[in-house]
Amino acid sequence: MAHVHVQDATASAPARPLVLPVVSLRSAAPWLLLAVALVGLVGYFVGAEQGATSVFAGNAVHEWVHDARHLLGFPCH
Repeated sequence: MAHVHVQDATASAPARPLVLPVVSLRSAAPWLLLAVALVGLVGYFVGAEQGATSVFAGNAVHEWVHDARHLLGFPCH
């Protein structure tokens, strides 16, 4: 019975240092503001879109985000 030796592909590859890209605050600011606005909007619709602060009449938004409300611990019944 012959023994076959298989070399690991990672063992023969030279190690390269990890280089992270440098991103300036000026170039990241619009994306950060967009992310904060979207998180705030989603948070509003999941947590507060009903009753006196309702933007849309009816129960449609409440029903669309109903399970998310329970998952995040918002009372709704």
